[in-house]
Amino acid sequence: MVKYHSRVNRIRINKSDKVFDVLITLIAITGLLIVLYPLMHVVACSFSSAKAVQSGRVSFYPVDFSTQAYEVVFDYKDIWIGYLNTIMYTVVGTTLNVVFTILAAYPFSRKDLIGRGIIMKIYVFTMLFSGGLIPSYLLVKNLHLLNTSWSLWLPGLLSVYNVIVMKTYYQTTIPNELLESAQIDGCSNRRFLWSVVIPLSGAIIAVMVLFYGIGHWNNYFSAMLYITDKSKYPLQLFLREILIANTVDYTSLSGSEIKELLKKQEMKLLLKYSLIVVSSFPMLCIYSFVQKYFVKGVMIGSLKG
Repeated sequence: MVKYHSRVNRIRINKSDKVFDVLITLIAITGLLIVLYPLMHVVACSFSSAKAVQSGRVSFYPVDFSTQAYEVVFDYKDIWIGYLNTIMYTVVGTTLNVVFTILAAYPFSRKDLIGRGIIMKIYVFTMLFSGGLIPSYLLVKNLHLLNTSWSLWLPGLLSVYNVIVMKTYYQTTIPNELLESAQIDGCSNRRFLWSVVIPLSGAIIAVMVLFYGIGHWNNYFSAMLYITDKSKYPLQLFLREILIANTVDYTSLSGSEIKELLKKQEMKLLLKYSLIVVSSFPMLCIYSFVQKYFVKGVMIGSLKG
């Protein structure tokens, strides 16, 4: 009788697990379609003719295939200026972010850090309260950082959330016995960080690069506040002018034919789609390589604080 009941319970559990798996699969597929449809629609519109886009005939696949929008984008000089600026802001800013995050997270992972609890509470306090927009702007202005690259790097030099994630990684991945054995061999703290900790931190560093890199690549609000020189605009500000303000600097285009095309409203609409694809493509490529580390980093942060 006991065996019979245990078998019945096992069958019920298996059925409930199957139902749960089916529901999760349906939810995942629904989420995929919700995310995938706008992306496919934008790509299809960017490779369609202007008339097809204007008439609303484009859905999942291009209609009247054309690369005219990309030809216009690649002839628009401000886009290249923005691309180069954004790459520079992203590479340098991400490097600074990762370096300072490591320098902050590793000491917090050490139990022998004097005042670790108090300092961490001060860090967490900054996650809950900030000076606000106007004081931040005045601070950047008084530091004479307006219209410089440092105005985009210094205010967000460190993310407390990322420090906590990296600190947790060090605490759960690098055992204290490894530090003790290194100290017995005469290894200093600086040497241990450089020769042992950082080589073992490839996964979490990839996560930090993804977090910070996407933030710098998509950042336009800080540049809109602090940058006034158009030659220093990131790509996102040029996109904002075209996508939201709907303004295009025709003097930066080459060829009278392209100028005439941009003056047409339908060509402006087509240009928006191609610009979205061009600006998103690098981050999509990078994310595909570090996606597995991204999931691991999120799980690390959910385990401990």
